[in-house]
Amino acid sequence: MDLTFTGRGLPVTDEIRETATHKFSRLGRMEPRATGIDLELIAEHHPAPNALKRVEATLRTPRKTFRAHAEAGEVPAALDAVADKLERQLRDHHGKKRSARHAGGLESATTPAPPPE
Repeated sequence: MDLTFTGRGLPVTDEIRETATHKFSRLGRMEPRATGIDLELIAEHHPAPNALKRVEATLRTPRKTFRAHAEAGEVPAALDAVADKLERQLRDHHGKKRSARHAGGLESATTPAPPPE
């Protein structure tokens, strides 16, 4: 799975790359078909002394794209929040996919037809 970094107003350091690789590796294990994650690190144009850093992420799979964003005082905290949001989206998607596919077909196949009156 490819990780693509874009820094807007923030430098993308090796420490940030290692942290993101570690935090997003679990998403690759959850969804092996994921092709890549685009990470965008954003700082305000006119930052206050305790300005928030924003991280936006896009996870691409062959049939669906997941997006999440988070703001925090430090980039690693925002990366952690974004990883948690993407993980929740993947779990919800896996649950929907499983139940939607099996619920319709199984109900009609296992439910007996009502007896004629």
